[in-house]
Amino acid sequence: MSTKFEVKGLFYESRGYKLRKYLNIKRVGVVLNQPDLMVVMMNPGSSYPLDGIDNNSKPSEAAPDSTQQQIMKVMEAALFNYARILNLSDLRTSDSNELYCFLKSEESSTVEHSIFSPNRKFELAELFVHGVPVIFGWGVNRALIPLAKKAVEALSISHPLGILKPNTRYSYYHPLPRIYAKQLEWVRDVVSQAKDG
Repeated sequence: MSTKFEVKGLFYESRGYKLRKYLNIKRVGVVLNQPDLMVVMMNPGSSYPLDGIDNNSKPSEAAPDSTQQQIMKVMEAALFNYARILNLSDLRTSDSNELYCFLKSEESSTVEHSIFSPNRKFELAELFVHGVPVIFGWGVNRALIPLAKKAVEALSISHPLGILKPNTRYSYYHPLPRIYAKQLEWVRDVVSQAKDG
């Protein structure tokens, strides 16, 4: 799947933390100036720059992780050519517990790690493309709710794609649940929403 798409991200560092501002997934051979799909997820996970430069001013090729493969499956089935991924937090860690601890720590307030922070609204305006389908899929851990609320309010998307946990307002299931059958179900649901929309 990943041979059909090129993956580039803008990786940077702040106060000793490794972060990623955004990730673009583009179908190889397609010329598009801006995304036809936006995706908001939890954090950059295990994605890393192939050139090994962790603090860059321009995008570099990135190794896609399993969650991004899920997005590629949606793109393939629903015929999207160019997705841009933004995250609730830019912090790069494949251990979600590490992220939850960071969010609850004093440290998190010393780093502008969320593009949904009011101080980064100009960056958000530059990177977020309105008028295209948007997938919400950051997971349902309660530690994410304050950031998820900021994202939902900042973007005010009336019909996001994704699976909202019943009886919640801000908890959208992650694209890569632990159970394989649920992973297939997530892709199937989001593709059918995209086609219906």
